[in-house]
Amino acid sequence: MEMNKKFALEVQDNIKSLAEDFDLQALSRLWTRDIARHKWVYNFSWLGRPAIQFPNDAWAMQELVWQIKPDLIIETGIAHGGSLVFYASLLAMLDMCDAVEAGETYDPKQTKRKVVGLDIDIRSHNRQAIEKHPMNNWIHMIEGSSIDPVIVDQVTNIAKSYKRILVTLDSNHTHEHVLAEMEAYAPLVTPQSYCVVFDTVVEDMPAELCADRPWGPGNNPKTAVWEYLKSHPEFEIDSNIHNKLLITVAPDGYLKRIS
Repeated sequence: MEMNKKFALEVQDNIKSLAEDFDLQALSRLWTRDIARHKWVYNFSWLGRPAIQFPNDAWAMQELVWQIKPDLIIETGIAHGGSLVFYASLLAMLDMCDAVEAGETYDPKQTKRKVVGLDIDIRSHNRQAIEKHPMNNWIHMIEGSSIDPVIVDQVTNIAKSYKRILVTLDSNHTHEHVLAEMEAYAPLVTPQSYCVVFDTVVEDMPAELCADRPWGPGNNPKTAVWEYLKSHPEFEIDSNIHNKLLITVAPDGYLKRIS
């Protein structure tokens, strides 16, 4: 057997064993619960901008970006802009790889790809920092509610110019809001790409961790995912991703468009 294929099969066996290790899964949830009290997720940045994500999920996202090679990523929820910059840097590398493969000179001013970031309130200091960032050429920000029909129409019109689209949802985490975001943006996802719904882990955490938030167990991104999938068989949960990560904010949140 060819060595790369042998290694890939070994990885799949590893993931299968992790999926069957319920004690380890429980331990991972306990770790996630206890680390949340320390706001551990706030401790990381990407190219100088705070990125409020688990590093495991960021690693999974770069795997997906390389696999899909999207020309458009739509992200709801900007905050400090770390994820925007992260996705923009990945798209910049894809542009560079395209140029190398085509035997062309790479010109970062001739961007083929774009990240569209949406937020109801883009703070001025964050906007200024993102606009001054070297990756800004790959970024387009839109201020407004992600479920406002005007904003949805604007993003939909932008998406018409792109062929491979990936969506990430990470703004208001209530069931109602996330479900509305999925209805608006999941249809833009191209076949074999993903709609990634972050913070589904809220369903698995104690209610006290969300005491000051409008979401919590029973009302969160995971319940929205489950509801959406009832009437959208074109998507399925890629359980391989959360099984291999174990430490993730998005269990059941990596949704692959299969048709």
